[in-house]
Amino acid sequence: MDLFLSLSELTLAFLVLCAVFAGVVKGAVGFAMPLILMSGLSAVVPVPVALAGLMVPSLVMNLWQALRGGVGALSLTARTHWRLVALVLVFIALSGQLVLAVPERILSLMIGVPIALYATSQLLGWRLRIAPAYRRRAELGTGVIAGFFGGFSGIWGPPIVAYLVALDTPKAEQVRTQGLLYGLASCALVLTHLRTGVANVETLTFSAMLLVPAAAGMAMGLWLQDRMDQDRFRQATLVFLLLAGLNLVRRGIM
Repeated sequence: MDLFLSLSELTLAFLVLCAVFAGVVKGAVGFAMPLILMSGLSAVVPVPVALAGLMVPSLVMNLWQALRGGVGALSLTARTHWRLVALVLVFIALSGQLVLAVPERILSLMIGVPIALYATSQLLGWRLRIAPAYRRRAELGTGVIAGFFGGFSGIWGPPIVAYLVALDTPKAEQVRTQGLLYGLASCALVLTHLRTGVANVETLTFSAMLLVPAAAGMAMGLWLQDRMDQDRFRQATLVFLLLAGLNLVRRGIM
């Protein structure tokens, strides 16, 4: 309860707007909710509280996203990407124990710089494609990096998005895959931080408070996504991937 009493009306309004905006972007391109929420929330509350704050909206919105195409389509997606899912979950559990020990600035730069360069090159016309012979290795690297970074920052989307774009994944399949991966990763994040103490009654109540505005934003974003063809969806995804990478670089140098 002390957490709520310490927040001014202006701060609460800012948090609601962050949740709405994160939901709009999430609905439109399928990712970036944790990145936006973490950036916004950590500006007004401590980082561990911000990390807990994104848990409930991320979990529910990803479930919504994953099931939008039906259970059958989701089952097929799970069978296709089970290795990636397993790697992300394992490394979230391992790295989550480091949330209060690892210098986040260094890891922000390590992941932000290559993601920003990748998105820029794609937007300028160079299209990276992963050949079938290298898919297993790319899947391994993506799972390790996304899980390790996500465990203590709550942000695992950019490496996964880069991997799916490089595979030329169709829009509906990409969005469903992201919903599955991020939803399970959100579960792992909550379970991990119930043990570390970052997630507790007070911080998860704070997180639940952001669910309604995030859902409202998500509905608006899905409306936008349904009106984008594959090329526009890919361009929008790369733009937000570039912004995500640049934001991680900003966090690493400031």
